[in-house]
Amino acid sequence: MALLSDRPELPVWRGAFSGFCASLVGLGLARFAYTPLIPALISAHWFTHSQAAYLGAANLAGYLAGALLGRMKTRWAHPAIVLRAMMALTAVSMLACAFQDLGFLWAAFWRLVSGYTGGAIVVLAAPTVIAAVPRERRGVVGGVIFAGVGLGIVASGTLVPFLIEAGGPAGAWLGLGALGFLLTLAAWGGWPGKPAVTEEAGATKTQLSGTVRALFAEYALSAMGLVPHMIFFVVFIAHGLGRGLGFGAVSWILFGIGATIGPPLTGKLGDKIGFGPALRLALLMQIGAVALPVFATGTVALMVSGFAVGALLLGVVGLVLGRIHELVHDEAAQGRAWGLATTAFALGQAAAGYGYTYLFEITQSYPLLFGTGAIAIAAALAVDVTVSVVTMVRRSGA
Repeated sequence: MALLSDRPELPVWRGAFSGFCASLVGLGLARFAYTPLIPALISAHWFTHSQAAYLGAANLAGYLAGALLGRMKTRWAHPAIVLRAMMALTAVSMLACAFQDLGFLWAAFWRLVSGYTGGAIVVLAAPTVIAAVPRERRGVVGGVIFAGVGLGIVASGTLVPFLIEAGGPAGAWLGLGALGFLLTLAAWGGWPGKPAVTEEAGATKTQLSGTVRALFAEYALSAMGLVPHMIFFVVFIAHGLGRGLGFGAVSWILFGIGATIGPPLTGKLGDKIGFGPALRLALLMQIGAVALPVFATGTVALMVSGFAVGALLLGVVGLVLGRIHELVHDEAAQGRAWGLATTAFALGQAAAGYGYTYLFEITQSYPLLFGTGAIAIAAALAVDVTVSVVTMVRRSGA
């Protein structure tokens, strides 16, 4: 099997499918399948509540490193080779977590690795595929690629409980690792043979405006606000409320369904009213969705919260990308701004992952986590509104 495709021009659907598989493995399985696994890890006495949460935080820290360093590998190897290696290593990391006897540090290392590979995949997969796609089809292809994350969440919500019932936590990790390898093979031949064009070293860089830099801060704060749902939502339902793993899995499936259909819906909203107003509306909705479990823990409220947070999680990703294209007109600068935005999001996740875990360790309060998350998103909305008002005042005075 060739390392690179013999044809730089592959069918559009083939590249999109490879990108879809990459996001499914790197985020859908490696990160989000861990959330419905947490209650089983605790019940089986593999880890304590705090240890399980720290493993989730380790994945977020690895993601930050992958987002920062992922592109560096393409200086020495073709992006297709790097992506295949990252997907395969992700599968290895899930298999490695099946060995409980090797202890917490062993599991933490491999969760860190899976975060790193996931971050590198996010930075590389979409640009590598989209660079080989006609401009008029790039939006559709990008949507297909990121839909892999949502489908991975749905799959994890249905597959993980089945694997746990069949073989316990070890069986779940082994099953996820095997699926990761199958998807790596399925994606293998679909990566374009021609690398994406990047900003040349030494080229004059377009200065990013204060509005764009404020957008990075908003994106980071939004990420911080979403972490309680990404790490604690299922264990809150299953253990904190005593509703059991079954209902926790159902809520997580709804989270995944939301993550699958959210990006195209928010994207259409951005096209219709502009990405700035759409982003503000999405942040406002995020506040309510994240804070909902603080005030209501009935079945309907939990389902609404899970679905809405899932939809807005990836929906905001697309809105921020669209907002960058509204604010930055140079193509190379757009790519650089998106890389910085991804890093800001990863930094917010990593800091929040450890911060919330420590907060839970000393308070044992799930509502406090969700309330703090809502406050972080409220801060993001405040930054956005403030920047918009200042911009309008400056324009009116010009």
